[in-house]
Amino acid sequence: MRSVRLLPAALGLVTALALTATACGPTETPAADKPAAGASSSAPSTDGGAADSGGTDLPKDLADKLKKHGVDPDKWKDGEWKNWDTKTWLREAEDFVNPVIEGLWDPARMQSAKSPDQTITTQAGGSGSDPTPRPVRAQREKTPYHRNAAPVGKIFFDSPQGHMVCSGTIVKDPRRPGKSNLVWTAGHCVHAGKKGGWYRNITFVPAFNDLGKSPAALNNAKPHEVYPYGQYWADWAVTSGEWIKSGGSNQAWPYDYAVLHVKPQRGAKSLEETVGAALPVDFSAPAPASAGTVGAWGYPAAPPFNGMIMHKCLDRASRYTTFPATPAMYRIGCTMTAGSSGGGWFRVMSNGKTALVSNTSIGPAGGNGWLAGPQLGRGAKAAHEMVSKKFAR
Repeated sequence: MRSVRLLPAALGLVTALALTATACGPTETPAADKPAAGASSSAPSTDGGAADSGGTDLPKDLADKLKKHGVDPDKWKDGEWKNWDTKTWLREAEDFVNPVIEGLWDPARMQSAKSPDQTITTQAGGSGSDPTPRPVRAQREKTPYHRNAAPVGKIFFDSPQGHMVCSGTIVKDPRRPGKSNLVWTAGHCVHAGKKGGWYRNITFVPAFNDLGKSPAALNNAKPHEVYPYGQYWADWAVTSGEWIKSGGSNQAWPYDYAVLHVKPQRGAKSLEETVGAALPVDFSAPAPASAGTVGAWGYPAAPPFNGMIMHKCLDRASRYTTFPATPAMYRIGCTMTAGSSGGGWFRVMSNGKTALVSNTSIGPAGGNGWLAGPQLGRGAKAAHEMVSKKFAR
């Protein structure tokens, strides 16, 4: 199969993926998932600026929200965010807060981030799953990433287990054409599910490690080689109500998706304007047998990978179920490991355009060889709409 490339929006981004478009008409898969939104932590900045760690001022609405939950804004930025007491850990939909802490995510801290281990026993699928697909070896993406897969990047965040990392994709905003600030990822990359609340210090770095350097070489890399487009902090997050309620259980994996609204740590341009690319999202939730060939992108971090290099897998989608009476998930053969979680799955639509159709959610316990991701139906579309409407102007 030919190399798969994601080109800047200015060059089309329509037939760039060398995938097989299906001739079947997409159908909606009904799902009970309802989006749950984190309240806006701060209105979009008009100048793109944000308070740094040396200052004491935060946007008033963010400071008020922290105070409402008994959090001193100054203490938060001085390290109170490290308090993961489950009694005070903000977990409800409207509780999301994510103040920018200037300079927190430096290259060394990024390299130390680990991947969340989201695996599931192979028996969990039961009789509703198709046969296990053959492993598809993950391929390295061509460098520089900004020319080959510009919308793909890494998501960094802090959890009780330490500095963590996932993958994400820039997606289009229907109310801000050409100026999207939306990033698609997995729910387990932003919220701990039934065991906790919202993760903290969430930032997105498109085209991370643009030249595909080794960890040793990155130690001496220039900042633009590590984050060629800068860093974008999440100022709002939406995930499914099912994930907040029972995330981490077999019932919740089909709803393991999230949408972030981000703002630049520095500068004023939107994420899409800066990067030059964003993908539409396909919410038609075609049945796995009708989805055809899909491609999964991400930064696998668990052995044998090191989390520094972008990889991809191409395979035909099959059906995987994790719990009775829940929507089927897509499954493909792929040797990418944890760290690729949240990375986008892309397919070519009947109109020839490339769209995001899912995101990496889980893989098999005790090894690798396949990945599964949720079908994006009405609940996912409602989550996307909720973020778009919140920041429409």
